[in-house]
Amino acid sequence: MSRTMNGSAHTSGLVRAAYRYCEAVTGHEARNFAYGIRLLPTPKRQAMSALYAFSRRVDDIGDGDLDAAEKVRRLDGTREVLVRVREGDVAEDDVDPVAVALADSAARFPLPLGGLDELIDGVQMDVRGETYETWDDLAVYCRCVAGAIGRLSLGVFGTANGHDHERAAEYADTLGLALQLTNILRDVREDAGNGRTYLPAEDLAKFGCADGFHGDTPPPGSDFTGLVEFEVRRARQLFATGYQLLPMLDRRSGACVAAMAGIYRRLLERIAADPGAILRGRVSLPGREKAYVAVRGLAGLDARRTAREPRSAV
Repeated sequence: MSRTMNGSAHTSGLVRAAYRYCEAVTGHEARNFAYGIRLLPTPKRQAMSALYAFSRRVDDIGDGDLDAAEKVRRLDGTREVLVRVREGDVAEDDVDPVAVALADSAARFPLPLGGLDELIDGVQMDVRGETYETWDDLAVYCRCVAGAIGRLSLGVFGTANGHDHERAAEYADTLGLALQLTNILRDVREDAGNGRTYLPAEDLAKFGCADGFHGDTPPPGSDFTGLVEFEVRRARQLFATGYQLLPMLDRRSGACVAAMAGIYRRLLERIAADPGAILRGRVSLPGREKAYVAVRGLAGLDARRTAREPRSAV
């Protein structure tokens, strides 16, 4: 008879195989996050890989070429996986290795699985082609697709030395917003090519970019540099607030977060240095620089520098 997950200290070969699958997905697909996840001890690394593999599945549905109705059907299928995980209805020999790994992780760690429902909600917003009038509107979307992942990750990390978990969750959420806004800036032309606009409509109008981005040069007569600088300032302030999470974590969990966030923070600074680059192609960091950021994360250097920056609202 197949056994369901029970969170015991010893994992079966089937569960270990499920985790290996999730870690392979993470190593292949998570070109930024994998550098931080590698810094974690094995149980936390496995749980983070399970979360990433499930999230990747949801994202791939949203970004795929299926029609909207089929995307909605498949997203509903991912919710059914969450129902089975919550109800303890995933056996070790289940055909879905992501479900097996996620169920085992949920038995071992206090994961707020509702965050994965929020992720699905956010991807459904993409499927519907929603646009955002204000930053507050966009922040709702960002909390679904990134802030929720921050809160889920905190379920794996835990808080150290008696720190307030609720406050830590707020910082994790804010750090997720910082990462997502950086993603939005990086992908502004790619998203435009796919018919998507994420930056707030009031910001686009303010800087003369309301007609969108359809080439490798800014819209005629626009203050594109001003728009990017405005959004970069917002992202920097989100990073500064979110980095207050780090002293609330144990050393290796803090290093993981610092590495993952540090890569996006450096990406943001590349965009700030050359705003037009996001219209000419995909801005990225070379692997050696990502590895360097991971080392800095272990030393806590980027976190201390960023935490000193002002956190006033834009």
